[in-house]
Amino acid sequence: MKILLTGATGYIGKRLLIQLLTDGHDVVCSVRDSKRFDTSLYSNFQHKISVIENDYRNGKTMSELDKDIDVAFYLIHSMSADEDFSKAEKLSAQNFSKKLEETHCKQLIYLTGIVNEENLSKHLQSRKDVENELRSSKYALTVLRAGIIIGSGSASFEIIRDLVEKLPVMVAPKWLKTKCQPIAIRNVIQFLMGTMLKPFTYDRHYDIAGPDVLSYKQMLLIFAEERKLKRTIISVPVLSPKISSYWLYFITSTSYTLAKNLVESMTINVIAEKNDLAEKLGIELLDYRKSLQLSFDKIEQNDVLSTWYDSFGSYRYADTVWNFLEVPSRGVFKDRREKTLKNEKYTLDKIFGIGGKNGWYYANFLWSIRGFIDKLFGGVGLKRGRKNSKNLKPGDSLDFWRVLYANRDEKRLLLFAEMKMPGEAWLDFRIENGKVIQEATFRPVGLLGRLYWYAVLPFHGYLFKGMLDKLADESAS
Repeated sequence: MKILLTGATGYIGKRLLIQLLTDGHDVVCSVRDSKRFDTSLYSNFQHKISVIENDYRNGKTMSELDKDIDVAFYLIHSMSADEDFSKAEKLSAQNFSKKLEETHCKQLIYLTGIVNEENLSKHLQSRKDVENELRSSKYALTVLRAGIIIGSGSASFEIIRDLVEKLPVMVAPKWLKTKCQPIAIRNVIQFLMGTMLKPFTYDRHYDIAGPDVLSYKQMLLIFAEERKLKRTIISVPVLSPKISSYWLYFITSTSYTLAKNLVESMTINVIAEKNDLAEKLGIELLDYRKSLQLSFDKIEQNDVLSTWYDSFGSYRYADTVWNFLEVPSRGVFKDRREKTLKNEKYTLDKIFGIGGKNGWYYANFLWSIRGFIDKLFGGVGLKRGRKNSKNLKPGDSLDFWRVLYANRDEKRLLLFAEMKMPGEAWLDFRIENGKVIQEATFRPVGLLGRLYWYAVLPFHGYLFKGMLDKLADESAS
């Protein structure tokens, strides 16, 4: 079967793609930027996969779709973007539908959210509007409306994890009493796979959710039980949606835009209408506790395939980040340091293990302060950590950096800053001729950018020297 997959670099898309390839399907991945598509993840399926570039938001950079498409998946979502996501989602759906109508596609499968309440949030209303834009007489539309998705790296899981693991006592907004029906990512993939070319699903919509109906407060407390943590939650009625959004933003790794849209949706009950789809497809629905346990297992095994922040949607350089692969040499400030190595393998492991729970090896309190300042100005902060404690790949987020280049064989790691600042910054680590080279580059924007560089310059001698010493000398750790 030939499959068209949109959103192939996103949280759901990466996981669905592996399953499609494993089952022997030919997959055409439609992405906004092919440079972000990590082919190394699918090295065993090179003959089964192809990549095309399409930006459905503007309809201008559109590649032709293969005519012999059997099934298409629409997994494009703009909720974390700073722009008017409702308008962007509607336009994207319109452009995609027009292109798909030019093929012989039999079925389009669309994953969205549960929208059973009359008064929907802007986010959920937008998702419902997209359904209407995707309907066509040229192909059948199957709509799967999911509850909160629980899996290692999912936005919901990571937010719950941040709240529970960081706050022994939570003074929380009243929307924690709102009911929802979480579903395991494993079940979501099973539903997506199971509905392909099933005529009884054509031009129908289904709510998909796990067996548990829980309040958000219950979800937090169950998570705490599974982690063997004692937590107290006090609900108060005085936290407005805006204050609640800031509460989520500062405590968790989410962006403010995503936090705002999530809070609006969390004030509405998200409970599935009953149907027999799981029974017809032979899917065993996992309860919330089992979903958590499977997520913990993946994290402990360093086997997290995708995370919600793999997407660049909330990032100001989302469309141009790969243009920064070449570090500029003119019109920039640099801090370059090098040191002779005693143990090259040790240093290489340290370079590729940097960030996340491992920290930045020296003066971590300064990195934390910088992360907090970044949060104050609407940036991503340090809380995103890293997806895998041992490996880094191009496109990975790493605290408030984005990995541009990561190659152990070439002994180089290049990072680009996603933090808020009046300019652009790179951090380059490489090993050459028995020496480790650490080079920070900053390209200022205007006078403010230059003032910023000189303001932080006194910290560089302390911070970067200490970090280099830790990288180069095993005895310094």
